[in-house]
Amino acid sequence: MPALACVGAAVPPPGYALAWDGSLPAPGPFPGGAPTATALEHVSPWSPDLSAALYKIDSWGAPYFSVNAAGNIAVRPYGAATLPHQEIDLMKVVRKASDSKSAGGLGLQLPLIVRLPNVLRHRLESLHSAFDFAIRSTGYGAHYQGVYPVKCNQDRFIVEDVVEFGVPFRFGLEAGSKPELLLAMSCLARGSPDALLICNGYKDQEYVALALLARTLDLNAVIVLEQEEELDTVVEASRRLGVRPVIGLRAKLRTRHSGHFGSTSGEKGKFGLTTAQILSVARKLQRLGMLDCLQLLHFHIGSQIPSTALLVDGVGEAAQIYCELARLGAAMRVIDVGGGLGIDYDGSHSSVSDMSVGYGLDEYAEAVVRAVQYACDRKGVPHPILCSESGRALVSHHSVLVFEAMSSTTVAAVDPANALGPGLTYSLEDLPDDMQGDYRNLMEATFQFDCEKCLIYTDHLKRKCVELFKDGLLGLEHLAAVDGLCELVAKEIGLANPVTTYHVNLSLFTSIPDFWAIGQLFPIVPIHRLDQRPVVEGVLSDLTCDSDGKVDRFIGGRPSLPLHEFGGGKEGGYYLGMFLGGAYQEALGGLHNLFGGPSVVRVTQSDGPHCFAVTQAVPGPSCADVLRAMQHEPRLMFEALKRRAESSAARGGVVNAGAVATALACAFHSMPYLVVGGEAGGDGMSSDSEGSAGGTEGGDGGSYEVEDEEWEFMRCLSV
Repeated sequence: MPALACVGAAVPPPGYALAWDGSLPAPGPFPGGAPTATALEHVSPWSPDLSAALYKIDSWGAPYFSVNAAGNIAVRPYGAATLPHQEIDLMKVVRKASDSKSAGGLGLQLPLIVRLPNVLRHRLESLHSAFDFAIRSTGYGAHYQGVYPVKCNQDRFIVEDVVEFGVPFRFGLEAGSKPELLLAMSCLARGSPDALLICNGYKDQEYVALALLARTLDLNAVIVLEQEEELDTVVEASRRLGVRPVIGLRAKLRTRHSGHFGSTSGEKGKFGLTTAQILSVARKLQRLGMLDCLQLLHFHIGSQIPSTALLVDGVGEAAQIYCELARLGAAMRVIDVGGGLGIDYDGSHSSVSDMSVGYGLDEYAEAVVRAVQYACDRKGVPHPILCSESGRALVSHHSVLVFEAMSSTTVAAVDPANALGPGLTYSLEDLPDDMQGDYRNLMEATFQFDCEKCLIYTDHLKRKCVELFKDGLLGLEHLAAVDGLCELVAKEIGLANPVTTYHVNLSLFTSIPDFWAIGQLFPIVPIHRLDQRPVVEGVLSDLTCDSDGKVDRFIGGRPSLPLHEFGGGKEGGYYLGMFLGGAYQEALGGLHNLFGGPSVVRVTQSDGPHCFAVTQAVPGPSCADVLRAMQHEPRLMFEALKRRAESSAARGGVVNAGAVATALACAFHSMPYLVVGGEAGGDGMSSDSEGSAGGTEGGDGGSYEVEDEEWEFMRCLSV
């Protein structure tokens, strides 16, 4: 920026000394200036309904989440059919999980995943109902039976729930690897005998043999060819094992959508057979006398399909391929429309955003049914069974990640005038002559409440000050004084809107990897204090050592999130929830910084006094667990450190070897996340946690035997 002309004749208004004393007159009405947050606090009373509108909870959260009269997030486990007395107060769940056992809680450490199987059941039933209604209303001649792609979340209880809840609907599973196929086979052994087991992904001889073995166990396994050469593997394995396969083809469609999630579709997609390859496979099966084995067509347009118009285009293209395969003599009976059923992460109901979709379950189902029906009726082909792999839409809503803010900081939260005292005025007066003009101009613009000029002079003064500081011509006091002056000026004229950083007990890379990797946004809101007006604009910073470990983009295009003042709640902490993250995040999360996964509770609706029951509680992985996952051996590490403590004590050191061993064992068996308030005995000398190293005093060698027993007990629990 070119140097501004110094206003030599500029004189401060009467009554103000040029030697600034660290204060400014109270601002009066300022044209174009925004009212301060303090002024906004008293505009009108606050209410839970206003919080629901502010955070768009009624948009992205309906029909499962709302704000109750107490100002807490309420879970509606049966969607719109939930009665008032059936609502689950999420804050009460968190208290039950995190309170100490002596206080009637479960003693789990945050962060915490709250699983809601009632919501999962309702999502599955709603998906089936949507297709059932579309089929009946259009006169479609077959039925719908979906599958859950276990890659979305392979948690045992989620997969088992899907199978159990899906028995009346012949709901099945989709697997994309050998371990996934094994767990799918195991779970479906207790499912509907008609449920589909869709075998996708790259395949070797072992994978194909395992899929054929599933058919000998009376499981309805379908091997979907992703590449043409996989057919030879299937044919050879079927002859060797004497099992006739059921084969599907994945078609590589021309249809694709242009968003991020559409990059896996279209002619350049990772998987699928071109029309020429489809014809080649069909003719080879015909020569082998196996054309009757070809029974399913699969395709995938991409996740988060934004509109039903695009959906109809893709389904229509695939339906034509299906009809042609039937014309060639294949025993076609199923069309698998793949994934793509999106959810509305930001509540905008938009068809032009990766964070939203412009349709609901009913509209999605009707679009699929009508597109397939239209193509088949024109070609005189019987209507096929409809299948979808709707993982994201099934499991996203049923899981809530709850985490706690540990502290908060605001940029330049310390008042420079108070911090530097008289030195502030001295440092400003001691600025070089070529900066004094900018200083005077800024002060005059401030006294006149000229917003535009204040911004110009502030920026110029700070830039010049930094340049001189880098050249060694200004001291640290000068730099701090100019920063403080500019900050106070902005505050006085109503332009300052500092963003507060809330430090949260979470690893973004472990629990919300899609936010960091692909910019996926999830609704994040406080789960309590929603009957109070949020007066702080904040961003979230996690525990990791990486600068990327922060959440500074929120739904609605906001660069910050309205939050409540830290430490002002009667609950003693500030709790936030990330919603709609039940798909992919837990499966994708790793061990960045060796922060393990969160604790988990499984909560069902009940008729008891609190409207819920915790049916499962699992502590998060310990430090020993995550070390072991990275090929370290915690027991050997502990023994080496214990010997080091004994050696130091033997040399006459002040180390109490017994106390050190106890503290080390406690550290190995604790969770990697922070303990708020020190309840869990962070020094390892005392703890309320079950299985932690006992004893507050170190002893002599006799304490080691107790510690060894404690270590073995905890090791067995971890394994």
